[in-house]
Amino acid sequence: IVQLLLDKGADINPQGGKYGTPLQAAVFGNEREIVELLLNNGADINTQAGEYGTALQAAALQGNQETVQLLLDKGADINAQAGEYGTALQAAAYLGYREIMELLIEKGANVNAQGGKYGSALRAA
Repeated sequence: IVQLLLDKGADINPQGGKYGTPLQAAVFGNEREIVELLLNNGADINTQAGEYGTALQAAALQGNQETVQLLLDKGADINAQAGEYGTALQAAAYLGYREIMELLIEKGANVNAQGGKYGSALRAA
């Protein structure tokens, strides 16, 4: 269905609503094939919109380590600040996803970044 819409000219990067962008919605829904399809067709991986801020933050909030890794491999901004949780590290800390936190820190996440409703990863934890 997504491919059909893209083939018919659907905008791959519209913004609005709770999920922000189609990429963020696919990430939050754990739709790996759709995530890859959107990325391969030019979805902006770092668009900041919606409640979850960025696709990386949505993946961290969902506890989906494979998608977090995929997005990092494709160039997601690890320290982007947007949305309710501030950064991907803060989102992972909020729900206690230790393995995702370790991956993000290993890849360069700023453990002292300020923002979001908790202010820092330490406060979110």
